[in-house]
Amino acid sequence: MPTRILPAVGDADAARSITTLLSQLPDAEPLAPVVDSTQLIDALARLATESIDELPEVVVVHERIGPVPALELIREVALRFPAVGVILVTSDASPGLFQAAMDYGARGLIALPLGYEELASRVQAVAQWSVGVRRHLGVGGDVFTGVGGTVVTVSGAKGGVGATLTAIQLALAAQASGRSTALLDMDLQTGDIASYLDVQFRRSVVDLAAITDISPRVLADAVFPHDTGVALLLAPGEGERGEEVTDRAARQIVSALRSRYEVVVVDCGAQLGGAGAAAVEMADTALLVTTPDVVAVRGAKRTVRMWDRLQIRKAEETTIVVNRHTRGTEIQPPLIQKITGTAVAGIAIPANFKELQSAVDAGRVHELDSKSTVKQALWALAAELGLVKSPDSPGHRAGRLRGGGDRAAVGFRRRRELGS
Repeated sequence: MPTRILPAVGDADAARSITTLLSQLPDAEPLAPVVDSTQLIDALARLATESIDELPEVVVVHERIGPVPALELIREVALRFPAVGVILVTSDASPGLFQAAMDYGARGLIALPLGYEELASRVQAVAQWSVGVRRHLGVGGDVFTGVGGTVVTVSGAKGGVGATLTAIQLALAAQASGRSTALLDMDLQTGDIASYLDVQFRRSVVDLAAITDISPRVLADAVFPHDTGVALLLAPGEGERGEEVTDRAARQIVSALRSRYEVVVVDCGAQLGGAGAAAVEMADTALLVTTPDVVAVRGAKRTVRMWDRLQIRKAEETTIVVNRHTRGTEIQPPLIQKITGTAVAGIAIPANFKELQSAVDAGRVHELDSKSTVKQALWALAAELGLVKSPDSPGHRAGRLRGGGDRAAVGFRRRRELGS
């Protein structure tokens, strides 16, 4: 059986060179190269939906692949597709990099310029390892098999604009529709998800920060299974411990959650740290919550510009959610869109704190009345973002039986959301 090899090379000339050399290897079947980290993960995810046997035995990652750095990409591939062997191609063949590559999950390292003998030897060894792993997985194994869920980050333009409540309700809507959902509190110093949901917990996201290989069992031990079905991974009770969660750890944690759950909602708070920045960069959808007042909108504009300067996310790839919206305010969503240069969600959240106050004070926002216009708007926002299953899907019908009247919230009419 030929060895399928998938090159991940950003530079066109390097891709041609590597593909040409790979095609000369005996029993080798080079696949069409992918040009960045996103294409690589998407390609592997598509193949994994069919069968583990459809995945290539070997992935060759060039050192200049982007936007995710090569070592971080290797870690994600090793975590999500453990039956795929990864080889790093690099101009730096020092013992330090070799050890780092092994720590991140690579099965081999080849120095540039490529030589036929070294490439053939390394590919053969990695392919044999991959075949052995697949033989083992054929009788079961404690590995991630998910294709990769949708990651949505929720950040605040400033403190107090409602980012945490938004994140919680989006997660609840997704779970109630039949999607397996995780809610990650990445507001590491001041996270309040546990308080909003009346949760007493022992483990937090910090418990995963120092683990280099997050298996499903390790992840299951760290998450808190809430009564609603949402899996919670909470911020530490001692805010100073949040510094233990580095950007590298955040990437690994988000990747682990994405591999196990269909929807992952991340509350990033209003303060940007390395971990939150990594989550925003990895997200399929990045929401920025603001209220329609001058101070908050200025904060949103400042955040958008900072994300762009730091190359975390472009303005056009960010979606503003307007909270506490009324028809009478001078600052309306179209103006916010013009000021920030972002997209603005079609659903605006109405200003009606009286509906929320008793549930918030009791720490039971998951029991918010389904007639609440705020809840209806937030669940409609979840539908707009594609986080809920369609009404015709079997999973949605099952969720409806579990969730009772909450299904009506997803169908909340737009004229009420916009306050018309």
